[in-house]
Amino acid sequence: MYTLKKSLGQHFLKDEGISQRIVEALKARPFGRLLEVGPGGGALTKYLLQLPDVDFKAVELDEEKAVYLENTYPAIRGKLIRGSILDIPAPWEGPFTVVGNFPYNISSQILFRVLDWKDQTETVVGMFQKEVAQRVAAKEGSKTYGILSVLVQAFFQVEYLFEVGEQAFTPPPKVKSAVIRLTPRAQIPAFRSEEHLRRLVKTAFNQRRKMLRNAVKGLFPPDVLADPLFDKRAEQLSVEDFAALTKRMS
Repeated sequence: MYTLKKSLGQHFLKDEGISQRIVEALKARPFGRLLEVGPGGGALTKYLLQLPDVDFKAVELDEEKAVYLENTYPAIRGKLIRGSILDIPAPWEGPFTVVGNFPYNISSQILFRVLDWKDQTETVVGMFQKEVAQRVAAKEGSKTYGILSVLVQAFFQVEYLFEVGEQAFTPPPKVKSAVIRLTPRAQIPAFRSEEHLRRLVKTAFNQRRKMLRNAVKGLFPPDVLADPLFDKRAEQLSVEDFAALTKRMS
């Protein structure tokens, strides 16, 4: 068997029904290549390995789990990448889909990694801490709307699929979980550059209680800051608003 490591944010899925629902959520869009992040004890992996005509790979940081997976599911041998998703290059040159019960301690970083790979990513179906899933899916005007919401939604359509209780995991986490699906937007809002978008969004939300004019005054010329749009707070601006503003930055 194996031991669970809190340092790696390990809460392994044990509910077979949830695993099957995640696989069904994947099937909404066709794919030929599939990367599982953090397969752990293999609760989801065993179903993914059964998918026909799919080039499957999994990335696992914990060597103990990697050995367990290879012994328990021989079909995974040769398909397992030992390492962290945060450090490895994209596992294929072409498009691929990402799935996983993501380690909660790096779930936001995994989303930024997906953004690094956005030109290749066809779909993401992932289990997140409920609070993180809500932030990713939040719309403007919501208290949970923030940096992750805007940067992910600039490139992906986000669907909040279903919630998962604590008892579906070993050990039970102290928080609820939720599964979301990301699919590339048909039309990405026009912006000056990705670097400008990230800088604007992070600056605006780092002082989210302030009027936008005061929060981002160092990024725009004075005449632009006179626009009534800057009377709002960051959480009141849509993804499209942020994208349009990047074109007016200094």
